[in-house]
Amino acid sequence: MYRQVTRSIKVTVEPHFLSEESEPSEDQYFWAYTVDIENMSPEAVQLCRRHWVIVDANGHKREIRGVGVVGEEPVIEPGETYQYTSGCPLTTSSGIMSGNYAMISETGEQFTVNIPAFSLDMPDARRTVN
Repeated sequence: MYRQVTRSIKVTVEPHFLSEESEPSEDQYFWAYTVDIENMSPEAVQLCRRHWVIVDANGHKREIRGVGVVGEEPVIEPGETYQYTSGCPLTTSSGIMSGNYAMISETGEQFTVNIPAFSLDMPDARRTVN
């Protein structure tokens, strides 16, 4: 698991390789990742936008920006955790993801919450620095 705290918002990510969805002979590799966003602050926050940076084992970088996550713009109350699962395809057997969420507090303050960099590696694969 990978964790990072920004402004009392804790983001935890757990990636999983999806062998049943992957086709290594065709350079298709898929991962799912589950994200927990825990609000440890004294006020509610809303996740408005996401920004992902995905780098494969060949160093090819892809950026994804969008509204909310998995079709939602969740409001996370103090002490609550919002969880979602999404996925990422790659054409290499490993890679790394990182990014951030654009949030807004109940008082209208906009701020950025970092998503920890996490590795996408096949089980039992030799680990390399991406």
